[in-house]
Amino acid sequence: MASLRTAKPWLRSYFKENYIPQVCEALLCGLLATCPEDPLRYLEVMIKYIIENGLERLLWDICIDPAVKPKIRRLSETYLEQLFGLEDQLMTPELMTKACNFYTGNLIKTYFRKTASATDEETQFRIQNLFYCQRLIHILTKWRDKARHKTRMREDELLLKHEIQLRKWKNKPKSKLGSEKFLSPEENASEISLKDDSFQCDISLLPGRALLQIFRHLSIRDLIACGQVCHSWMLMTQTSSLWNAIDFSTLKCMPIDKYVVSTLQRWRLNVLHLNFRGCFLKPKTLRSVSHCRNLQELNVSDCITLTDDSMKHISEGCPGVLYLNLSNTAITNRTMRLLPRNFPNLQNLSLAYCKKFTDKGLQYLNLGKGCHKLTYLDLSGCTQISVQGFKNIANSCSGIMHLTINDMPTLTDNCVKALVEKCSRITSIVFIGAPHISDCAFKALSTCNLRKIRFEGNKRITDSCFKFIDKHYPNIRHIYMVDCKGITDGSLRSLSVLRQLTVLNLANCVSIGDVGLKQFLEGPVSTRIRELNLSNCINLGDASIIKLSERCPNLNYLNLRNCEQLTDMGIGYIVSIFSLISVDLSGTVISNQGFCKGSLILEHLDVSYCRQLSDEIIKALAIYCISLTSLSVAGCPKITDAAMELLSAKCHYLHILDISGCILLTDKILENLERGCDQLRILKMRYCKHISEEAALRMSAFVQHQDYSPEDPPHWFGYDCEGKSLTECPTVDFELKYHHSVVDSFLEVDDSNEITG
Repeated sequence: MASLRTAKPWLRSYFKENYIPQVCEALLCGLLATCPEDPLRYLEVMIKYIIENGLERLLWDICIDPAVKPKIRRLSETYLEQLFGLEDQLMTPELMTKACNFYTGNLIKTYFRKTASATDEETQFRIQNLFYCQRLIHILTKWRDKARHKTRMREDELLLKHEIQLRKWKNKPKSKLGSEKFLSPEENASEISLKDDSFQCDISLLPGRALLQIFRHLSIRDLIACGQVCHSWMLMTQTSSLWNAIDFSTLKCMPIDKYVVSTLQRWRLNVLHLNFRGCFLKPKTLRSVSHCRNLQELNVSDCITLTDDSMKHISEGCPGVLYLNLSNTAITNRTMRLLPRNFPNLQNLSLAYCKKFTDKGLQYLNLGKGCHKLTYLDLSGCTQISVQGFKNIANSCSGIMHLTINDMPTLTDNCVKALVEKCSRITSIVFIGAPHISDCAFKALSTCNLRKIRFEGNKRITDSCFKFIDKHYPNIRHIYMVDCKGITDGSLRSLSVLRQLTVLNLANCVSIGDVGLKQFLEGPVSTRIRELNLSNCINLGDASIIKLSERCPNLNYLNLRNCEQLTDMGIGYIVSIFSLISVDLSGTVISNQGFCKGSLILEHLDVSYCRQLSDEIIKALAIYCISLTSLSVAGCPKITDAAMELLSAKCHYLHILDISGCILLTDKILENLERGCDQLRILKMRYCKHISEEAALRMSAFVQHQDYSPEDPPHWFGYDCEGKSLTECPTVDFELKYHHSVVDSFLEVDDSNEITG
């Protein structure tokens, strides 16, 4: 049977409208079901029957006898439409492809749903991350532009303010120093202020509490003098709280036995703190201390007249002493026997440089209740103590927390091991001048919870000790390892995980370089570090300093003295640390470019022996560092009077100034300092030949300490009296002198930083 699928539309419509496929289907089904003997006659009868019933009621089984109708389910209205090709939904290659794709999609959706969802989530996460990054870049760019704008506005404001203040300074009339009567250095500042009619202040108008607070800062000699001024001041000086702490050490060059006895007799019930350091007192005078029943702190260090008998009277009369300093005295084992019996609450004891007691005297500390309340012990210079002596200390003073043993070359690892067997509460150790201590001592100290370690001048300590620090001392806060040649970059790598470390001093550790400092700063310690001393670490360069500026937002004290590989680029990153309070860059090769721009809270700056610096640095300090209190520009021959005039006009809080070796400065600088720096206390101006002796003598009346010499700069300054660089090599003597001066100045800065910290 030919298919009408490709026939014309009108022919296909004709077949559908006249039900020709249904008629053929019904007749054919009747023939197949009944199988008549005369098919033609059967067809004639069935056609008449269909005409009578109508085509609308035509079914496929209408020509079949009901008795023989098949009991099968009809699947569709008709099958002949498919035979004739009249069905529009016939299976085609396109429909087969569509069905296959649909079936395949169902399979993928059923068995690979998780993978598809994970892929969708990953794609969505990537899109979100990309959007977040773009948004973050936009925000950071906007913030950067805003910060730069604020910085420019701040700089413009500072420059404008600087110009206004400088103009006022120049228009301010200068003091007529020449017309004033010359005052000798012996005349104090109070006499000068009384002679000046322009400044009058009656201190008696202050409230009583303010006066009392002022009197507490006076020495005993000044306090007695104030009591003789007037009746009201005499009553004020009789306040009992002013006599709680009496310091006689300021009068040690005078015969004060009579005053000591009378003062202690009068204020014996009020005295809590007594200081006789270095005083030459008679035994009878020392015995008068026993009248102070409430005494808590006694310092008799360097009193060569102190004997065991004097200590016996003191111990019997002052049982409440908590702090006792017997350093550099002639006490023996007899005094050691008295300590645990008569001072049951003793907490701080200093026996430094006491050579006459022995190991047996330390054994006496265990008598009675012992000295188990002792928390601080100083045994510096006591070279007579052996390992047995340290065992005696461990048995009698098990509560020691702070231990100081300096200048003791006989101290060994066995001594430390014997001490820490029972003294497990030690948190602070100071071993300066103990060259025989090695890494084994750190291993023995692993049982203690150390918070502070200080070593100096030890060549046996290596990187291994820092591995013990990393593992056993997680709460350590202060590490001082000065002049320890065995420390390398590996030590800094071990310290990078210490989260509580705030002070690190590795001065003169010449083996430390950029690699170690970078590894140290990559750890969590970088956000906590507050004080860092890397002076004389000659291998440090700009790379580690850049990392330092990025990772140390809370750094306050930085010492990079004699780090010769630092350049201006590294200094530019240092000044971006806005938390810096003290910076030491002396002995480096830096210049003026970008220095101190933005360090608004800087208080201490040392750029001595940086010969490339000129007036530009002083101008930057005058604009940005108005809170400066200490400045050293010694050995900077290019600085002139004009720059120092700017400094005097802006830095009114300056207390310490060192201009030694600034050969271009003249007497004019002293006039400016007198006008602008009222709080100046220490002035050093050695090797300033253009400053006259008369001007220096006049200036000495306005400062507490002055160091002046008009000589030419020595050879170890590196330039001559005209500022020209010296080409010839200095002699050995000059090299030694330079070395000692550098070390001494380093120690001064280190001690000042430690006290400040």
